[in-house]
Amino acid sequence: MTTKFGFNLMSIDEFENWLANLRVARTILNIQQHHTWSPSYIQFKGNNQFEMQKNMKAYHVGENGWADIGQHFSTFADGSIVTGRSMEKTPACILGFNSNSVCMEHVGNFDKGKDTMTAAHKDTIIRMTAALCKKFGIEVNSNKIVYHHWFDLSSGVRNNGTKNNKTCPGTNFFGGNKVNDCEQNFLPLVSAALNGVTIPSVSTINTDVLKYVYVTADTLNIREAATSQAKKADDREPALLGSILRVYKEKDGWYKISGSQEHWVNAAYTKPVTRATVNASTLNVRSGAGNTFPKVASLTQGQEVFIRDENNGWSKINADNRWVKKEFLKIN
Repeated sequence: MTTKFGFNLMSIDEFENWLANLRVARTILNIQQHHTWSPSYIQFKGNNQFEMQKNMKAYHVGENGWADIGQHFSTFADGSIVTGRSMEKTPACILGFNSNSVCMEHVGNFDKGKDTMTAAHKDTIIRMTAALCKKFGIEVNSNKIVYHHWFDLSSGVRNNGTKNNKTCPGTNFFGGNKVNDCEQNFLPLVSAALNGVTIPSVSTINTDVLKYVYVTADTLNIREAATSQAKKADDREPALLGSILRVYKEKDGWYKISGSQEHWVNAAYTKPVTRATVNASTLNVRSGAGNTFPKVASLTQGQEVFIRDENNGWSKINADNRWVKKEFLKIN
């Protein structure tokens, strides 16, 4: 693994080892699949990954006005991987579906008639997705592993590619960019790459987790004991504003946020949330707690959300004003 411009370049073997040892406070529920469209294969010279990643960051910051590069990872034709945005930060990749997500950006144009994905690139995408599922307990289905094409560009409504959508991650991405293409052609490869590893269900995961909270401070230090005098954990970054944390234990006003390490945060800088699953085929998301408020997005059956507040039968599911009817949520 090599480092330049603040990014790490690695092979898929190195990535799997790096990810297995990575500490992430933010709760991750979903994986996004994207292609860059431009730059494409013709710009890749075999050794210019860092320069391409730096240029993408410059575009995202300078042209889009974002605080950082949008994606967490970029993959290349030779199967290499470059890190991007910190895993503690929410990506800037799919309107309305960035919370609790990881964004994978595959460098190339995978629309029909354009770049033909190399075998090395395919192998990396499949194994990366499987590794992320294993690391974060993400089930292999089309509610958890999503394509950008399935979301309306203006509203963020999931419409599965029927109106106002990009082709991303490409009309020939593992055979197509539709939900059925994903389920028939891509997800079985991810499942096979897990080599028999069973992803625990939400109910199983929640037997270990005492509760969930979100961070109310701009940054929240993670310490090695339940006291402000304890040393900061040196193998992970601080948790960031709005991040959903898993709580495994409470002690003297502190929360233990790791199931395997003595990593603690001050509970005073958090507020509780409730994990829930959508149990309607389509659930409208509105900008306020009532049917009179404009529809700003939609959720599909099986998607997971975190409830931050409640008001007269409505649940707030985002720090931004996004509300859904509580009756269509199943508490996990």
